[in-house]
Amino acid sequence: MNILFVADPLESFKIHKDTTFSMMREAQKRGHQVTACEMTDVRWQQGESVTAQVREIRLTGDAATWFTETRTHRAALKDFDAVVMRKDPPFDSEYFYATHLLGQAEREGAKVFNSPAALRNHPEKLAIMEFPQFIAPTLVTKSEADIRAFHAQHGDIILKPLDGMGGTGIFKVGADGLNLGVIIETLNQGGAQTVMVQQFLPGIAHGDKRVLLIGGKPVPFCLARIPQGGEVRGNLAAGGKGVAQPISTRDREIAEALGPILVSRGLTLVGLDIIGDSLTEINVTSPTCFQEITDQMGCDVAALFMDAVEAALPNA
Repeated sequence: MNILFVADPLESFKIHKDTTFSMMREAQKRGHQVTACEMTDVRWQQGESVTAQVREIRLTGDAATWFTETRTHRAALKDFDAVVMRKDPPFDSEYFYATHLLGQAEREGAKVFNSPAALRNHPEKLAIMEFPQFIAPTLVTKSEADIRAFHAQHGDIILKPLDGMGGTGIFKVGADGLNLGVIIETLNQGGAQTVMVQQFLPGIAHGDKRVLLIGGKPVPFCLARIPQGGEVRGNLAAGGKGVAQPISTRDREIAEALGPILVSRGLTLVGLDIIGDSLTEINVTSPTCFQEITDQMGCDVAALFMDAVEAALPNA
């Protein structure tokens, strides 16, 4: 098979931890052609299919120069056996437009993972609203008064922007309300921006768990991202320590409830964020943690993903 990965620049990959790299490595191991492009390479013109200027590559096994480029050319996305969307967040206007280009490619016959429509319909923080039985007390609002009332009710709270990634823009406010006013001003921009507010979960001390769903089924191990040095954020990008561990009974309960629903919508790969017993986010754009789980637990997550992709293709 020829698999196209729509990703960030190859030269920017940190291959010791990059999930897209691990997918590519598994694809090549199975004899598939690995091809890559960036979203800036994708175009549509009237009378043509959606195409991209693509790079056929060969992984070398060398950490210093991890790939060689064997060919570059323009190709229609529908002519690939699979298109794997791995462009990192944020989900901004350009990402939104990208899902429409990929949606057109789908109409032309391309097989895209994850589904472009599903990417649009599952904003990573707001998607939890569909599953209130699994989440902690949560508020989504632009209103300062609503936020203050929520704080008065719940004491310790977390505030975060809806378009943040990697733990950026997340604030914790204690029961004393110190700095709550300035944090609200910073996040809601005078009532112009919507904010998510959640009850603080002390379970964060044991990690913000990334539970992976592949083909609607939970991977048996998760990565607990544990805050370090007085931080309340467990995100690896914010300095959290990643500790792989078996998923808990509660993790599995949440994953098995959501898995069939999400995969039926075209979400082959999903990253659930769970703190303690509560679901906090549903990540669909570019879920990570493959290599950390594989390295620490010996569970080949990239192989599970490639199995799911192949199983979803009619001629694999």
